[in-house]
Amino acid sequence: MSRRWSQGNRVRLLENGDEFFPRVMEVIGHAQREILLETFILFEDKVGLPLRGALIAAAQRGVRVEVTVDGYGSTDLSREFIAGLVDAGVKLHVFDPCPRVFGVRLKLFRRMHRKIIVIDGVRAFVGGINFSQEHLIDHGPKAKQDYAVEIEGPAVREIHAFARSMVDSSLRRWLHGDSSKPAPGRRFAWRRVAGNDARAVGDAQVLFLVRDNVAHPADIERHYRAAIRAAQREIVIANAYFVPGYRLLREIRRAARRGVQVTLIVQAKPDQWVAIRAARALYGYLHGSGVRIHEYHARAFHGKVALTDDEWATVGSSNLDPLSLALNLEANVFIRDGEFNAQLRRSLERIVQNECAAVQPLASPESSPALTLFRFALFYFLRRFHAWAMLMPVHRPKVAVLQSPGQPPCR
Repeated sequence: MSRRWSQGNRVRLLENGDEFFPRVMEVIGHAQREILLETFILFEDKVGLPLRGALIAAAQRGVRVEVTVDGYGSTDLSREFIAGLVDAGVKLHVFDPCPRVFGVRLKLFRRMHRKIIVIDGVRAFVGGINFSQEHLIDHGPKAKQDYAVEIEGPAVREIHAFARSMVDSSLRRWLHGDSSKPAPGRRFAWRRVAGNDARAVGDAQVLFLVRDNVAHPADIERHYRAAIRAAQREIVIANAYFVPGYRLLREIRRAARRGVQVTLIVQAKPDQWVAIRAARALYGYLHGSGVRIHEYHARAFHGKVALTDDEWATVGSSNLDPLSLALNLEANVFIRDGEFNAQLRRSLERIVQNECAAVQPLASPESSPALTLFRFALFYFLRRFHAWAMLMPVHRPKVAVLQSPGQPPCR
C-alpha cells in the first residue's frame, strides 16, 4: 500500500448517523456499476432494513454489490434478511463467522472492525459509524456520537483498489493472516487496480492507511505519533477507548511539555467498565504534563478522530486501545485541509462546551497501594502488549460467502 499523500481531493465531514446514513443511501441510489461495503456491525433495524432495500434495488438494476460484515459484530441477521440480499444477487461475505456457545459470542479478538464504502470507484466513505440505529440521535441516551468522511478525487483510487482486494479470496486470506503466500505478483495488487476517476476535484491531501496482522501492523499508530511530534500549537484527540501504546502516550506527554495545547476527549459511559478504569489510571500521568482532559457525558462517545494545528486531521475506525492498535483490522484516512480541520474543530469544541465535563488534576484518584499497583501493571502492559500480540498464533480467519438464500446466518 502506498504511504504517500494523494493530492487534489474533496472531503466532507459527516457527523453521526443523522448525516451519514442519508448521504450513503443517496449515493447508493445513484450507483451505476459497483458498490463495495465493509462494516463491523449491520443490524436488522430501522437503519439496516432500508440499507438492505437500497442494496437489493441496486443489485436488481445490474450493479455489482459486495457486502462484508464481521462475524462477531453482525451475528443476529435473520434468514429472511440474508435471503433477500442473496436472491437479488448481492454477494454477502461474513468475516470469521462467530458461533455462539450458550448464547456467548466467541472469537473476540482480531475482528474486521473497518467501515468502508466505495461507490463506482469514484466516491468513498471511511469512518467509525456502523449501520445501526444506535448512531441516530433520536435513539436517546444510548445514541453514539461518531464521525465519517466522504471522499472524492484521486485518493478514492487506492481505497477502491483496497476494497476490491478484500473480496479477492487469495489476497484477502493473506492479508488477514493466512501463512500461505499469495499468488506471484498479488501482494500489492491493489496498487494496479484502475478504472476509476483520478482527476483532481479539490484541495485536500488524503492518506489512506489500514492496520492488519501481516503487512501493516502499526501504520496507523506510527502516523499518529508522527503528527503529534510535528504539532506546534494544538492537538485534539477524541477517542472512544483511550488506552494507547506507551510510545504514543509518551509522545502526547512530550508535546504538552514543549508547550503544545493538548486536549483529550474520552467517553465517560463506555460499554466496557474496564475501558474507563484504564483510561482514568492514565490521567495523572497526562495531567502532570499539562494535558487537558474532558469526559463526554451526554451519550456514548464512539468517535475515533483527531486534529493538530490548522491542517492535519484523521477520521476512521481505529480506537487508541490494544484491540485496535495490535489486533483488529482497521482503516483511517488522514487529511491535510484547513477547511476540514476547522469543521472538525468546531464540532469538537461544541461537544467540549456543551456535553463534556473537564477533569481537574486534583480530581484524579488519590494514590493508594492498590492504585499504584494497578498503574504499574497497566504501564507495563502498555509497554509490552504489541510485542506480546505479535507472539500470538497467526490468525487465519475464514470468510464465508453466503450464496444460498437458505444458508443460515452466523449464529
